[in-house]
Amino acid sequence: MSERYRVEISELIMGPNPDDPRLSASVIGIDQSGNEVETRVVTERALTLYLNSQEIVTMMTISDHPEILAVGYLKNQNMLEADNPVTKVDYDDDLGVVVVRTETETNYEEKMRKKIRTSGCAQGTIFGDVMDRFDETQFDDNSTLSTNSLIKLLKHINTMPSLYLTAGAIHGCVLAKGNVPLVYMEDVGRHNAVDKIAGWMHMNNCDAADKIFYTTGRLTSEMVIKCVMMGIPILISRSGFTAWGVELAKSAGLTLIGRARGSRFIALSGQQRIVFDTKTPKDTAE
Repeated sequence: MSERYRVEISELIMGPNPDDPRLSASVIGIDQSGNEVETRVVTERALTLYLNSQEIVTMMTISDHPEILAVGYLKNQNMLEADNPVTKVDYDDDLGVVVVRTETETNYEEKMRKKIRTSGCAQGTIFGDVMDRFDETQFDDNSTLSTNSLIKLLKHINTMPSLYLTAGAIHGCVLAKGNVPLVYMEDVGRHNAVDKIAGWMHMNNCDAADKIFYTTGRLTSEMVIKCVMMGIPILISRSGFTAWGVELAKSAGLTLIGRARGSRFIALSGQQRIVFDTKTPKDTAE
């Protein structure tokens, strides 16, 4: 397994690199007045994922952390078993291929016949048996989040350098502890950004029980399922909810916080984990 991803969590802040020339391109266009303008646009590249000798999926991604994305995708699709650890991850940039190798061979032909198309951009999918594992998961109430920590976390995230600020058209996800962002990943599809977080956690044996997950995307069923699969008890977004996402969050005991901007938010599940230690500001127009 790639050693460059093995770092102590207490020393790590892994964030986007908006200056990486591979991640965006300069394009000339015109503005609303007909004036010539130069702007940055996000690049997309096809990445084909193999698990041992079996082709699993081809995804569109910015390809900044292909090894992490591959492991996270397989982890969130319930394709990495605890008794069959990952031994190596090979990536060929020219071919756009990443191969995740495990201790023994795997065969998921039957599993791959049962897919659920999700609401994720770039045609997200989950495999049907993921729901079997989801139904077995129930969070306890040991982890808490104070409103003061939430406000500080949102401020930290909004002031971090990002590809979104450079080129837009991209989703971001953050793994945090308390009010401290630990890992910040971006991609053209929000499910890709989530999978990168999952891959980093798996490759670094990261404990999920005391962590918080933040996403710029909607709180859909897919987002809730993946957060539960990762074992993270608190999910936050600046965006809104879907009804099924809320229903699934309640069934798993997940704390679900949406429309989180500044000091304002709405929690629709797991409210018992929230500690109110700040004064509530008067409602004002955004």
